[in-house]
Amino acid sequence: MEDYSIKQSIDEFDIAVIGMECRFPGANNISEYWMNLKNGVESIIQLNDEELEESNVSKETIKQSNYIKSVSIIDDVDKFDAHFFGYSPKEAAMMDPQQSLFLELAWHALENAGYDSEQYDGNIGIFAGANFNFYLINNILKGRNVLNSSDIFFMQISNDKDSLTTRIAYKLNLKGPAVTLQTACSTSLVAIHYACQSLLNQECDIVLAGGITVRIPQKIGYFYQPEMILSKDGHCRPFDMDASGTIFGSG
Repeated sequence: MEDYSIKQSIDEFDIAVIGMECRFPGANNISEYWMNLKNGVESIIQLNDEELEESNVSKETIKQSNYIKSVSIIDDVDKFDAHFFGYSPKEAAMMDPQQSLFLELAWHALENAGYDSEQYDGNIGIFAGANFNFYLINNILKGRNVLNSSDIFFMQISNDKDSLTTRIAYKLNLKGPAVTLQTACSTSLVAIHYACQSLLNQECDIVLAGGITVRIPQKIGYFYQPEMILSKDGHCRPFDMDASGTIFGSG
């Protein structure tokens, strides 16, 4: 009788994915995300005029025929557990939600993998990037006159993308490489590439990799312009004859 059992061999160049975590439009975890993919769920929502006005979109803008009221958002970006991570309410309010949310996701990813970074003997690294800081422009700096040098410094480290991975390394006691990198739309994929290289070079034993985008305010539409990259009807249809562009969102 032939042996059909699968024989597995592991060499020094093999890398295992041992944990994952995510927050995407319409999915608060990996299980919900896979289910949405399986069922072909579109996670783009249509905004009503009241929601747009609450985000300070003018009535004149809303009435424009080429203003598309579509968006993809993630839930509870303002629900950061500041006390758990040792931040005061003031510190949390000043921090870019991209950094606070990614900190939570990094913690959950390690939990999903079954590792406690405070007790793990090996080195854990992190490679990641973030999007433009809309929160700084639309919330922190809006109507604020900052003159105190300590306030300026605190604002900088709370909102500068350069602080993304070093903040997480400090808070989660990660002792491997902590590298923030930015390559526009390919940031997350490039982060994974360099994370794998770091493992292969034996710079660390475990490594986190990913990216974060939180657009503040979330509930706003956009103007469609011919020959630009944004969709004319508020839907994203990759590889479809009716595709007319993409749509930005958070995740």
